[in-house]
Amino acid sequence: MIARGIIAQVRIGMPKPMDGVRLASAYWRQPVTTPVAVDAYGFEGDRVGNARVHGGPEKAIYAYPVAGYADWAAEFPAIADRFGPGAMGENLVVDGLDESSICLGDVIRCGTATLQVAQIREPCSTFAAALGTPAVVKAMARSGRCGWYFRVLEPGAIAAGDGHDVIDRPNPAWPLSRFSPIAAGKAGRVEELAELAVLPGLSGYWRAKLAQRLQVWHAAQQPGPRAPL
Repeated sequence: MIARGIIAQVRIGMPKPMDGVRLASAYWRQPVTTPVAVDAYGFEGDRVGNARVHGGPEKAIYAYPVAGYADWAAEFPAIADRFGPGAMGENLVVDGLDESSICLGDVIRCGTATLQVAQIREPCSTFAAALGTPAVVKAMARSGRCGWYFRVLEPGAIAAGDGHDVIDRPNPAWPLSRFSPIAAGKAGRVEELAELAVLPGLSGYWRAKLAQRLQVWHAAQQPGPRAPL
C-alpha cells in the first residue's frame, strides 16, 4: 500500500429543485451508513441534475478531504458554519489524505471497489449557489482545495469506515496540488503541458484541453509573416 485514508462518509442524492440553480441538482447529498453499490457511472441511488457538465464515467464519484473544510471556514468566517461534510456536494468524505497526498491517476481500493483518480473538480455556479456567494468559485481555483473525481475500474460496494487505500501510483510527480494551478491557467511550463497531454490516468477531457493549450503555445512560437522590403 502506498498511502492510506479512511472513508469518513458516503453520501448520495437525487436531483431536487435548488435555489439559484436553473436545473434540479443532487448537490445536497445525504450520508448513508450501509454499503452502497458502485458501477461505472457512480453510486446506486445517486444521480446528477445537469448531465452535460456533471457525472459520466470520468466523474463517477466525487471525493473531498476532511482537511479542507477548516481552511474554507477560516477563509470565509461569515459562513463558516456551512463548511463541513456535504458542503461540496461530495460523494465521499476522505480522512487522512488530501490534494497534496493524492496524485493524478492514483488507483484506490475502497471497500470492494477499485477506483482511479481521473481529474480535479472545477468550481461552478451550483457551488456558488449552494454556499451563497460567488467568491467561493475563485477561491477554489486559487487555493486548489478542489477534491478529486474518480472513474470506476472495478465495481463493488463502499461504506463509511472503509479504507481509501492507494494501491498503485503511476504518476508520483503529479499530486493534485501541482496540477490545480496549471488547470486554472496560473502556471505550466511547456514541458509540463506536454507531459500532461499524454499522462496515464488523466481524463480525456483534460488531456485534450492541455494538448490544445500546448498547440496554441507552439503556434505562438512561429514567426509571423514578414512585411515586404
